[in-house]
Amino acid sequence: MAGVSAALLLAACGAESPSDAPRQRAAVRVIAEPLRFESERTRVEAVGTSRALRSINVHPASAGEVVAVNFAPGQHVEQGFVLVELDSRDERLAVELARVRLADAERLYERYRRSADSGAVLPTQLDAAATQADTARIELGRAQVALDDRFVKAPFAGHVDVTDVDPGDRVGENTLITTLDDRSELLVSFEMPEVLVGDLQIDDPVSLVAWNRDATSREGKIVELSSRIDPVTRTFVARATVENRDDTLRPGMSFRVSANVDGRTYPVIAETALQWGADGAYVWLIVDGVAERRDVHIIQRQQGRVLVDGDFGTGDLVVVEGIQRMREDLPVDYETTGYADTAPGGVTSTTPAGGH
Repeated sequence: MAGVSAALLLAACGAESPSDAPRQRAAVRVIAEPLRFESERTRVEAVGTSRALRSINVHPASAGEVVAVNFAPGQHVEQGFVLVELDSRDERLAVELARVRLADAERLYERYRRSADSGAVLPTQLDAAATQADTARIELGRAQVALDDRFVKAPFAGHVDVTDVDPGDRVGENTLITTLDDRSELLVSFEMPEVLVGDLQIDDPVSLVAWNRDATSREGKIVELSSRIDPVTRTFVARATVENRDDTLRPGMSFRVSANVDGRTYPVIAETALQWGADGAYVWLIVDGVAERRDVHIIQRQQGRVLVDGDFGTGDLVVVEGIQRMREDLPVDYETTGYADTAPGGVTSTTPAGGH
């Protein structure tokens, strides 16, 4: 009887308690990666229409007869280039007359000024001579402005369009001489859905593809955002610039515009880490060396990565290989992978947006 009691005592001492049993199970080897967070990225596409960076209709500043047209359609002109000359004979004579009057007024003032110290000229006479000289100077300036207006000049460098004006025509201030476009860059206007208000920002990059035979993608950036929402279309207008140094694009062309818009920030995991159960999707974390199940809600999928929503923190270890052996509270022996650093950045969905 004493031998049986001793055997039972030894067996009791060697038995493991229920709470210690999981901890003494053999650790499972897995591969994990640190959790990181990325912004939800929506790819929005729209149709845009271009205009020149600077574009004007050229009109003469005064009426008169055309004596010379100095440009050809499509020609590139520099700033200050004389596009059209009007008859300026009267204006030239007015400038000469103003110069004569100014010279006479300045001589009279100078003569009075030299005689003022001797008392031969009253102060009022000196003041009147100074006023007359100033008036003559202003009249000369006005005559020069009138003469300059007889020459229609390019206010900036650009390309001129066709013209219906010929030498001998009489033109007025409302006569369209031609158009002038600075197309070194184009402004492309397009419409974005109101849900993206606040997400699309100035200087955000966009991709633009012209609807022509070339169809080459060009990079641009947002430079203007409308401050109002159209109550009918529920959209707002955005403008992007695109370089045109090779001069292959033209104002008025249509473009397919694509933009990646960053939204809320979510945890991003490898697709291999995602599991499914009766209650939905979940992943396995490694917490204090043991496995812990964590439920997730899927936000987006793309390119082997998944944006999820759940109770996570930066740096949490997510099991990406060996998941089939995971159990709650199972000891885990793991090594980390650099997959999180080499995976494509950003998770993207595509949303079309109407625009003109």
